[in-house]
Amino acid sequence: MSGPATGLYAPLPDLWDDGHAAGLDEANLLLYRSNLLGSDLRITNFGGGNTSAKIDEADPLTGETVKVLWVKGSGGDIGSMKLDGFSTLYLDKLLSLKSVYRGLAHEDAMVALFNHCTFNLNPRATSIDTPLHGFVPHAHVDHVHADAVIAIAACENPETLTHEIYGDEIGYLPWQRPGFDLGLKLGDLAAANPRLKGVVLGGHGLFTWGPTSKACYATTLAMINKASSWLAANSKGAAFGGAAVAALPPEARRAAAAKLMPEIRKRISAGERKIGHFSEAPEVLEFVNSRDLNGLAALGTSCPDHFLRTKIRPLVLPLDPAAGNLDAVIAGLDASLDAYRADYAAYYQRCKRPHSPAMRDPNAVIYLVPGVGMLSFAKDKPTARVAAEFYVNAINVMRGASSVSNYVGLDEQEAFDIEYWLLEEAKLQRMPKPKTLAGRVAVITGGAGGIGRAIAARLMSEGACVALADIDKASLDETVATFRKTFGRDAAIGVHGDVTDEAAVASAVRETVVAYGGVDIVVANAGIASAAAFEDTSLELWNRNIAILATGYFLTAREGYKVMKDQGLGGSLVFIASKNALAASSGASAYCTAKAAEVHLARCIALEGAPLGIRANVVNPDAVLRGSKIWQGEWRAQRAASNKVAEDDLEEVYRQRSLLKRSVYPEDIAEAVYYFASDLSAKSTGNILNVDAGNAVSFAR
Repeated sequence: MSGPATGLYAPLPDLWDDGHAAGLDEANLLLYRSNLLGSDLRITNFGGGNTSAKIDEADPLTGETVKVLWVKGSGGDIGSMKLDGFSTLYLDKLLSLKSVYRGLAHEDAMVALFNHCTFNLNPRATSIDTPLHGFVPHAHVDHVHADAVIAIAACENPETLTHEIYGDEIGYLPWQRPGFDLGLKLGDLAAANPRLKGVVLGGHGLFTWGPTSKACYATTLAMINKASSWLAANSKGAAFGGAAVAALPPEARRAAAAKLMPEIRKRISAGERKIGHFSEAPEVLEFVNSRDLNGLAALGTSCPDHFLRTKIRPLVLPLDPAAGNLDAVIAGLDASLDAYRADYAAYYQRCKRPHSPAMRDPNAVIYLVPGVGMLSFAKDKPTARVAAEFYVNAINVMRGASSVSNYVGLDEQEAFDIEYWLLEEAKLQRMPKPKTLAGRVAVITGGAGGIGRAIAARLMSEGACVALADIDKASLDETVATFRKTFGRDAAIGVHGDVTDEAAVASAVRETVVAYGGVDIVVANAGIASAAAFEDTSLELWNRNIAILATGYFLTAREGYKVMKDQGLGGSLVFIASKNALAASSGASAYCTAKAAEVHLARCIALEGAPLGIRANVVNPDAVLRGSKIWQGEWRAQRAASNKVAEDDLEEVYRQRSLLKRSVYPEDIAEAVYYFASDLSAKSTGNILNVDAGNAVSFAR
């Protein structure tokens, strides 16, 4: 198979805008270049790679002009970083560290010395790659993990191929763990060969440089495109040995993922709840359905950034899509996971050093399922999604390398030394303590209304992932978009549907499971309000109240309960009922009856769910006017007329009616829901919490 660079090897577009760049200083040109490079995962993966510039600055102590190295700081992402993501160092001080370097055995000690080179009290921690940028004698340097270049670097003959592709434009350095010593070698190679435009690092990636930000960017694209073109022209045979199985149809793939993910999640969440991610990208399906899947997966990844996110190798589940043996795969999950854990523990024992950190979670991060796709699990959704993105990069690397040569994974001991690097461990130890709902997944019906939005915001603020369900698609889409801006792209999804439709509710819960791996919290909140004298209550009005407020809560709770039961991790169901669930109101018989049904349903669920660790509790609001859809239009007008006041005065009427003379807001209801959803209420089920500013007629009895 050969031809022009299309598809996977399509040329990277030059996105540089001279008009935009003309107004930028050197630091902002570096940021612009960085963001452009990081915008395409074919160039570098999330958090991977580094960019730098050596910029003349006024020394704040002397006023003299000094050369300052601006380089991406530790833990940043070049695609999304801002200026404060760069470390800044006096270049002359960084170069002076060469004189105190004592060799590879003392390499890690050099990292602490970078702090003594800090320019202008910049608090951004320096990256381990800092010397690789500082020691290259060129003004602008890029380091990226381009799939096409790593494919060359992960072949069994990478130096030969590098020379064949690039001639004298690009040099080559064999694999070595990033650090001070590799920086010295890279700098020496660049200084000794002034015509070089960059270097391929064995198993790792690409370094390029140039006299300006624009020139450096252009060189980076050109070198990646040259590798892509060469791979496209020289690839032989079908990718990964051709297809061994056929992919299931899309709906069948999602159904299989929805069935598998809670089963995996319950088996790997003993120490820390995990959030899942499902990918059925074309390159994933090509790989998981291929003849070479097991052989290549066992070799592990090549680039350090890949396996730091994905572990050294994935777990391949033995699904035969033609035979339809999904139930057998699930039945064998314990054995599959035990074998993976044992293999990981053996790897740790073989490779550990005297001062290695204790073995970390031995469960797989990446799960490859023939016919279905890829599942990934991590402590939170962004980490699970990014792990999947990294493994797609790894798939692309294996595809390229195996099509022109033999793919070579990183040496096991080298991989271990990266994974259990003391510097990496120190970074992990600096991570903030998980939030109280980290690793939890919530479904909230009526999620686009005032109370639903407040509940979602409260749960997400504590680390939960949230699926918002609502019948109003426009409001739902706007709400989800707003939350993603506030809490991140992975924090929320929207599922459009009607809680009275059994199939729609089941689909909403299934989509939540596919998005996040399971369900831990269900908040039944969708509601309406109505008023009519008893004799004027039509059957249509009665049925509408029962359908939404009783049947809707039943369907929502039942579908969530099923997942919680299968998942085996317990769970929390919270019903948003009403003061009228306990206290009858004149002129609202249908509403009051349906609300009372919610309370009793919660109590029934509490009885059956207790042995499974599934709790069910009720929050009873009263007169939450602000932001609530049920208070818009006819209901508000009816309540105002009943109380003989203007609509604008209605909130004051309810405030004065309460014992505490206070208004009740959506955020108050959200706080009560958070209490029942969290472990704060771990010993509470079948209970009712009134949030009504005090109302004697609704005292629980």
